[in-house]
Amino acid sequence: MHPYVAEEFTDLEVSVLRRYFTNLEGPVFALVNLPEVVKGALFARYSRSSKSLRRLFLDEFVGDLELAGDVSIDATVGLARADDLYQKIFVEFGDDSVAQLGGVHLACEQASNILTKVIERGRLMSYLEQSTRYLGYDRRLSNGRYRFYRDSDLLDSRFGARYIGEMDRMFDTYRELLPILTDWLAVKFPKTSADTDFVYRQAIRAKALDGLRGLLPASALSNLGIYASGHAYESLLLRMRAHPLPEVRIYAQMMLDELMKVIPSFLKRLDVPDRGVAWTEYLARTREATRTLLSEKNDEIDGPGEEAGEYVRLVGFDPKGEDRVLEAIVFANTALSHEQAFRRVEALSADERAALFLSYVGPRGNRRHRPGRAFERTDYRFEIVSDYGAFRDLQRHRLLTIEWQPLCVDLGFDVPEIVREAGLADRYEESLQRSGELFSDVRGEFPEQAQYCVALAFRIRYVMQMNAREAMHLIELRSGPQGHPSYRRVAQEMARLIDEVAGHTAIARSMKYVDFSETDLERLEAERAAERNRQNR
Repeated sequence: MHPYVAEEFTDLEVSVLRRYFTNLEGPVFALVNLPEVVKGALFARYSRSSKSLRRLFLDEFVGDLELAGDVSIDATVGLARADDLYQKIFVEFGDDSVAQLGGVHLACEQASNILTKVIERGRLMSYLEQSTRYLGYDRRLSNGRYRFYRDSDLLDSRFGARYIGEMDRMFDTYRELLPILTDWLAVKFPKTSADTDFVYRQAIRAKALDGLRGLLPASALSNLGIYASGHAYESLLLRMRAHPLPEVRIYAQMMLDELMKVIPSFLKRLDVPDRGVAWTEYLARTREATRTLLSEKNDEIDGPGEEAGEYVRLVGFDPKGEDRVLEAIVFANTALSHEQAFRRVEALSADERAALFLSYVGPRGNRRHRPGRAFERTDYRFEIVSDYGAFRDLQRHRLLTIEWQPLCVDLGFDVPEIVREAGLADRYEESLQRSGELFSDVRGEFPEQAQYCVALAFRIRYVMQMNAREAMHLIELRSGPQGHPSYRRVAQEMARLIDEVAGHTAIARSMKYVDFSETDLERLEAERAAERNRQNR
């Protein structure tokens, strides 16, 4: 049984919600019978609210909707007529192409941070996840429990009582240190007359939450909003059904149950023995066979790697990458063949190459003005060790290839500088030590569930491979002064490596919005801008 804490609604609230949500009891549900702009706005607000999506809808959105329509609509009942229609279309046009044209907004609530990373792996989907930067985890659920996932197998084992106790202690430490750090930051960064009380409080709170998010375990619960086509959901559920972690498989079934109420025809292949069932079995078998084979060789390699500190390395790139980009520019803007474009670029002088690059990139007015697809002609592969919190933010970039290792404690952890300055490092490190000890003891019997025990401050190793166009987007966005310091360091180092190690100086210089500045209150300017927008409205 999934340990979901259900929300209670009045009879009047139920009568409204049934028109727009496919169920009112479970953690997974689809949104229907709403304008697309309302669903999008609801999900956007969702990421910065501690409320469930259904409660948020009742409190902040119902008043702006026209509810005098057909009150007989009940979204919790399957849509048989739509299913019949799609079946007819499938016969004429085929499965995949049609399944890419129907989208669904789906909410997944009270999901662990491990599960959210599994869901957010797909490229062809859109996600909004509850933010640890805007929402404190010092508040408990309605049943009085802290917000962390309780795996039934783990709880039924000899580690059950200890797991609950240690998770509670981690959240206790987070709750106790949050007001202390907030007050210390208010003294260190006093309010100025340029900011309203609201803007100042928001910036200080974001700084405090950033500083302490590393104390939260990977079991911490989050709410996730998803928008995707039927085809993308099919691919996601195939992967989730084959996953070794029980929570992932449980959510896969709940997601399928709700999606079948809205787009049943798009997902029927999942349960066909020689289609979806065989595909899931293939994914599970190949992963298990690979891990088994590699585990036989583990004794030949000692430790977690050659070093355990934070780093970013450029482990793969094309030394002729800038030539490849120039060839792509020539090819797309002339009638020359690929070979002729190659020869044209070879014949260019250094000044001519620079001029061609400059004309293609143009005078970028802001970071959203990015050059075209010629920049996709070369790519970079980075190996990164960072804290898990930074990984969570970087992993959501979809137009790249990312692979990560299982979460563990072998690579050590980071303590934010503001935590040290505030005199809270001892309490912080004590909590992380307990997290590490719990993980080490649980790992032998529950290698997958042991990841729930790991605090977000612990480091994880992963690789990110991206073309130059995506690198421009990621590095300029994630190096911005409003970003978290841990992933800002990663983005800034990526920019340096592209310039100094790859030697792609023209590409590096075109990334003119990479920010290397130091900032005190990362969210202050963003909150000021938000306040100006509110006043303008």
